[in-house]
Amino acid sequence: MNAHDTDTLRGDASAPSAPDPSGACSGGDAFALRVLGTSMEPEFNEGEIIIIEPDGQLRDGSFVLAKPEGEWIFRQLRRRADDRGEGWYLHALNPAFPDIALADLSPVNGVIIQKSLPGRRRASKRYI
Repeated sequence: MNAHDTDTLRGDASAPSAPDPSGACSGGDAFALRVLGTSMEPEFNEGEIIIIEPDGQLRDGSFVLAKPEGEWIFRQLRRRADDRGEGWYLHALNPAFPDIALADLSPVNGVIIQKSLPGRRRASKRYI
């Protein structure tokens, strides 16, 4: 198991694991997941709730839900333009986790639009 595979996401009580966008949610229905692990610290901490918009606009710097290697993760989507050429990769904010290169954007299944701390309404932040 790779380091980036150790941090996964868990849905709310109605969705015990990250929903499959092709079946669990219809069209652009937003859904919530609880953050597990430390790969996106310090911006996202374990236990926080993130809201995902499946049809959200992808852009450099967006926080996204993706399934690049068979396991749901969330990372920051970054555009690469260097001596290796142009492309996209998934970036963990915690430097202990490696970046994941993407051949295309097909593994990306939603954009994080908000986070909140359970039980604290005012402790939320929007990302769009």
